[in-house]
Amino acid sequence: MAVTAFRYWIGLGLALGALGCSAMVRHSPSSEPPLVPALKAPTASVADLATSLPPSVPATVWDYLRQGDQRLYVVLLRHALAPGTGDPANFRLGDCATQRNLSEAGRQQAIAIGQAFRQQGVTVEGVLSSQWCRCLETAELLGLGPVEPFAPLNSFFRDRRTTDSQTAAVEAYLRQQPQGVLIMVTHQVNITALTGIFPPSGHGVVVAVEENQPFTTIGTLETLAP
Repeated sequence: MAVTAFRYWIGLGLALGALGCSAMVRHSPSSEPPLVPALKAPTASVADLATSLPPSVPATVWDYLRQGDQRLYVVLLRHALAPGTGDPANFRLGDCATQRNLSEAGRQQAIAIGQAFRQQGVTVEGVLSSQWCRCLETAELLGLGPVEPFAPLNSFFRDRRTTDSQTAAVEAYLRQQPQGVLIMVTHQVNITALTGIFPPSGHGVVVAVEENQPFTTIGTLETLAP
């Protein structure tokens, strides 16, 4: 019953979070920018709720990710900072010169995300990426394992006709995966289609996948721009 109640409040918190009810994990002051992505709590009350939960019940998104041996957790990560919107009119897949690419700040952001996963002790089983250059570069800079290009994660920003088919392909793929933590580097439109959440660049939405159950949104991970 405690787990069910907790999931209920997490879901409610996400809805409130969309209206601006969010809390950030505090970091100790230092002369260097924080490398660990700040956790965006669904609501400020989640921390209070967690104090009454048994120790076995995860209290933060990182706690869930550290328990990847219990179920499949997927981090739907929007590519790091890449100034602009969409892609140039002469866009060609496989030709980075025709695409919107990461800025230097975006590259540093991607490196910091990977460092955060290592600092938090999260074991990543696999990293999949859109075939867009800014996603592939983000995935590589994470440094969390080999990167597998995965076409269903490609952006449909310019052609929404493939929204349903690509979203269904991602869902079907995830249904076939074993327990663990999987990172999918993709685009805002793809993540919104899967979760209803609009993440900024370099932010992730974490979902849990269980057999014969709807995907459960656990929470979001925010990264602080370097």
